[in-house]
Amino acid sequence: MPAISDRAKGLIRDNLVMDMCLPWGPGYKNKESTLPRFQASGFDFVSLTVGMDRLGISETLKNIAAERARIESRPDRYLLVETAADIPKAASEGKLALGFHFQGSECLGGDKNLVGAYYKLGVRHMLLAYNQKNRAADGCHERTDCGLSRYGLELVAEMNRVGMLLDLSHTGYRSTMEAMEACQGPCIFSHANAKGVKDHPRNLRDDQAKALAAKDGVIGVNGIGFFLGPDNRASVDNFVNHIEYYSRLIGPGQVGLGLDFVYFHEQMFALYQANPDRFPEGYSPNEEDWDYFPPESLGRLVEELIRRGFRDDEITGILGGNFFRVVGRVWK
Repeated sequence: MPAISDRAKGLIRDNLVMDMCLPWGPGYKNKESTLPRFQASGFDFVSLTVGMDRLGISETLKNIAAERARIESRPDRYLLVETAADIPKAASEGKLALGFHFQGSECLGGDKNLVGAYYKLGVRHMLLAYNQKNRAADGCHERTDCGLSRYGLELVAEMNRVGMLLDLSHTGYRSTMEAMEACQGPCIFSHANAKGVKDHPRNLRDDQAKALAAKDGVIGVNGIGFFLGPDNRASVDNFVNHIEYYSRLIGPGQVGLGLDFVYFHEQMFALYQANPDRFPEGYSPNEEDWDYFPPESLGRLVEELIRRGFRDDEITGILGGNFFRVVGRVWK
């Protein structure tokens, strides 16, 4: 951890720190060194992306099985959570708590009954769509803005029934508004920034953030440079600008962390190059422009929140308390 004040160190050490989005697809490089980086930086819980729209049911199940085996092989270091209470339990035992989520609902293959099956395997939140249109909803980069399908509405209801947290990151504007209206209880944007700070198609309008706050949901600030500032840098200042904007707009109790840290840089850039329809605007064709907020910047992030006048209770909520409140209400 970088040299930071005792106050900042104490806020990290004595409170839960949760990151609701770490990409974790099959074949990503540098996995073995990445989770120790989060734990060494002070994180207590990380949610891993184990399924996405581009994966079918078979590949998704294989990835979940592989990651469960990875976690279970190190019971001294990791704990796969089943309930919200497992997160502070893991922290008290010096372990990193881990959860699973999907970035897109195509992992279900159109069968809402798989929501409960995936929940039993550890999947605790799910996006409806990833950038593009699918069976449930439009993505934020889709040409149209058509809202939820009938299947999408059924999917929201089934997630509510099972206890899987509805995540609306990467999803189209009208689809998010309809989903929030339909959702019975809190929902989240696990990793989504403010359009009022950086005008990017991936970022949220103010009315989306306000609708989310009305459900007592939480928005996790995303650490990818393209979504942060005009210079496309994943700097502490740019990151905190979004925390500060959301805190003024909807209150600090509705803000958290969703770093979306890309530790497989070359693979991510190749994915972008191979899928222009998935990333149609707002991204640079130059690899050196792709910048990510690393877990090691957590200490400097807390120092900047202190410098900007955030109270300790507000900071502890942003670090993890706000997301912990929501998962405690939704997970069953």
